[in-house]
Amino acid sequence: MNTVTNAGRIALVMAIAATLSACASSGNPRDPLEGYNRAMFKFNDKVDEVALKPVATAYKNVLPSFVQTGVSNFFGNLSDVWSAANNLLQGKGEAGLQDIVRVSMNSTFGILGLIDIASQAGVPKHNEDFGQTLGWYGVSSGPYVVLPLMGPSTMRDTVALPLDVVGDPWRYKDPTNVRNIGTVTRVIDKRASYLDATNLMEAAALDRYQFVRDGYLQARESKVSDGGNSRSDEPAPKNDSSAINEQDNMNAAPAAADAVTSGSNTVATGTTTQ
Repeated sequence: MNTVTNAGRIALVMAIAATLSACASSGNPRDPLEGYNRAMFKFNDKVDEVALKPVATAYKNVLPSFVQTGVSNFFGNLSDVWSAANNLLQGKGEAGLQDIVRVSMNSTFGILGLIDIASQAGVPKHNEDFGQTLGWYGVSSGPYVVLPLMGPSTMRDTVALPLDVVGDPWRYKDPTNVRNIGTVTRVIDKRASYLDATNLMEAAALDRYQFVRDGYLQARESKVSDGGNSRSDEPAPKNDSSAINEQDNMNAAPAAADAVTSGSNTVATGTTTQ
């Protein structure tokens, strides 16, 4: 099935869920769908517990570290293509050109991206997606939502998901069986990279759902505004509804955007197969 169609259906399901779950609202303006979200969070956790985490653990324990590094570098190089496009869409020409240089260097001297030559040469890596591009231009994040298997998101990012899928170069890899094997490997590798962080989170958080939600929204807002940096001609976006007031900032757990997730929530975005 076409990946764009799948992502579009996810967005539609989220919109329907927003209506049906209104009665389950906790009163938190950032998370009006908390009843639904907690149920989906629990489902994703169970999938991770019985399937993804054990495989990722075996992957990390069995494969040599240089193989894991090569896999991460290869797919990271592919992600730089979409980062370049989004940086250029945001008018960040220097960052976009840096991404293009990274892809060129790593795809040639880095043996198809298996070796991250660009980072060794001091060319910085960016992680941009279309949801960040929309947020950069002031599109509000909308309510927090937990997507099936894909984990933490917002309405804005869910709507942007189909374009992120289209922008993933691996989606066009033929034959299909190679693409699917690569996709599964990509998911497992990314989950393996978060094992230590998620294990620590599981041990530390009293309410893991709230820990993940608050940390994710803070980190996502930081990504959208490039850590608070402004565009050259106007201030950084301030109308993102993922913003957390001063008191919430004092209470929320600090965490990196990609690590503040639970299990299968960490890895699925942009890796759907046909």
